[in-house]
Amino acid sequence: MTAAGSPLSPADRPALGLRERKKIKTREAIRSATYALIKEQGYEATTIEQIAERAEVSPSTVSRYFPAKEDIVLTDEYDQVLAEELRARPADEPWAESIRQVLHKAIGLGVDGDIEVARLRTHLMVQVPAVRSRMMESMSVTGRVLCGVIAERTGRDRDDLEVRVWAMSLVGGMMETTLYWAEHGHRDDLAVLVDRTLSVLEHGLPPKIA
Repeated sequence: MTAAGSPLSPADRPALGLRERKKIKTREAIRSATYALIKEQGYEATTIEQIAERAEVSPSTVSRYFPAKEDIVLTDEYDQVLAEELRARPADEPWAESIRQVLHKAIGLGVDGDIEVARLRTHLMVQVPAVRSRMMESMSVTGRVLCGVIAERTGRDRDDLEVRVWAMSLVGGMMETTLYWAEHGHRDDLAVLVDRTLSVLEHGLPPKIA
């Protein structure tokens, strides 16, 4: 999921300043160069120096924006965007429905908007141990963001065990959904898989169909 600012509600966003626009342009140039090189020669063969040359920036600039190569593949701005979208949902809406609606928006814009990039990213998550390991590390960041939103919505403390468990269950469930989608050749509708995941979180494991 790659976007700067909120791709889910752009009309509500103030205009970005020149400096911020240049940062976004640089980040996207680095990402685009990385994806193109990986498609051409594979992940392991792609170096920071090659990415910098293709993006027309210095290697130090690449490292400043993305500390590790894995971060170029995984890092996005969707954590805060999703948090903002969840806060914007009706206060009396069931929590599970709020999550479902926001995730469907994210899928529509982040996946359907560039399906080839989405497939490449998830393929690397499955095939490259370093990318998968980095993804596991990033889960805690997303979980902390969700804890804050859940706490606001429920009136609980963000450090309550129940809040932390629910947030990390959602993050872990979405990670497994993404891996499942990639492992099965991206054949399934991701939105349908997300609905199945949320149903398990909401209602528990369904009985096995004979």
